Amino acid sequence: MSASTDDASRALSLSTTSFVVCFAVWTIFSIIGIQIREELSLTETQFGLLVGMPILTGSLVRIILGVLTDRMGGRTVYTLTMLAASCATFLLSWATTYPQMLLAALGVGLAGGSFAVGVAYVSRWYPAGRQGTALGIFGVGNVGAAVTKFLAPFVMLAWGWQATAQIWAGALALTAVLFWVFSKDDPVTVQRRGTRAPLRSLKAEFAPLRNLQVWRFSAYYFFSFGAFVALALWLPHYLIGVYGFGVKTAGMIGAAYSIPASIFRAYGGVLSDRIGARTVMYWTLTVSLLATAILAIPTGVPTPVFLAVIFVLGFFMSLGKAAVYKHIPTYYPQNVGAVGGLVGMIGGLGGFVLPLLFGWLKDTTGLWSSCFAVLFLLVAACLTWMHVSIRRLNRAPALQTA
Repeated sequence: MSASTDDASRALSLSTTSFVVCFAVWTIFSIIGIQIREELSLTETQFGLLVGMPILTGSLVRIILGVLTDRMGGRTVYTLTMLAASCATFLLSWATTYPQMLLAALGVGLAGGSFAVGVAYVSRWYPAGRQGTALGIFGVGNVGAAVTKFLAPFVMLAWGWQATAQIWAGALALTAVLFWVFSKDDPVTVQRRGTRAPLRSLKAEFAPLRNLQVWRFSAYYFFSFGAFVALALWLPHYLIGVYGFGVKTAGMIGAAYSIPASIFRAYGGVLSDRIGARTVMYWTLTVSLLATAILAIPTGVPTPVFLAVIFVLGFFMSLGKAAVYKHIPTYYPQNVGAVGGLVGMIGGLGGFVLPLLFGWLKDTTGLWSSCFAVLFLLVAACLTWMHVSIRRLNRAPALQTA
């Protein structure tokens, strides 16, 4: 790796800080959506769709942005993505009807697509033995959800949800400018420009997506990241509906959930480098299976038990998120953008589909705990698929690609 340590550290710190702001914007509806729901008298399903719409866009564009990053460089794509998302978030403040808000929310979702850009950009600055740690640190940007949970309720109650959207948009625009000014092009992009090497064909970019292994990684990320996003969005609403908390208290508890679930992603990256991503995934899925089983009890659990278990679940989700992305630059070093984009897209779709499903199940069954029953089934499916696949690979050592 030709990059200096200082340049690599700068790229990682700028990318992580930018992702914090992007993630804060991406999850803004978890707070302002509560006030919008009251103003427009939305059903649980309509609320779930509004909250999930940015997640949908941020998921679907990840594979496109990942490939663009591989071809154009992360510095350019990251900056343009943030600016576009900032404009959409500002325009959201002028929306007055539910369809208008859904449309604006699609644009807000571009902020979530920045993850695929950051993964491809950061991975190019580090050797294989340190990529798990580096990408784990970058993933700490998930803490942006906690920033929104903690600050947005106070801003919204003081000045309204429109002002909140405008302030978040301004912060993202400023971040984009600062990133462009202080960042550098990654070594691969610099080398390509210097040698004027031709770009690979799109067929070569997307070739690994035919591998079932990639889709298995995507399933893990659908839970470890998608369910994390879904709970980050749904938790304040859940706490208000089940335990009777006010919006400020629910927002702060949501922030308390998001912070460790994000920060410990860096630790998950370190563990993946040290003991192997497969071991980390086994622990993640096993503990998550137990946690979701407890939270899925139809009669509910006492508040202290709920809070303790949800924090344990969030901690192991953070480890799992890092473990999934440890695999990608290791097995697909020439296709980090495409593979990372697909895995991120599937994970992000979990953040879109699951809140919708949570809302529909609550409307249909009347059970708040039904959301955790769904997560229990999801974790059980992932754990079974992983175990069966690894046993098959162990019987065929020559095919070890897990």
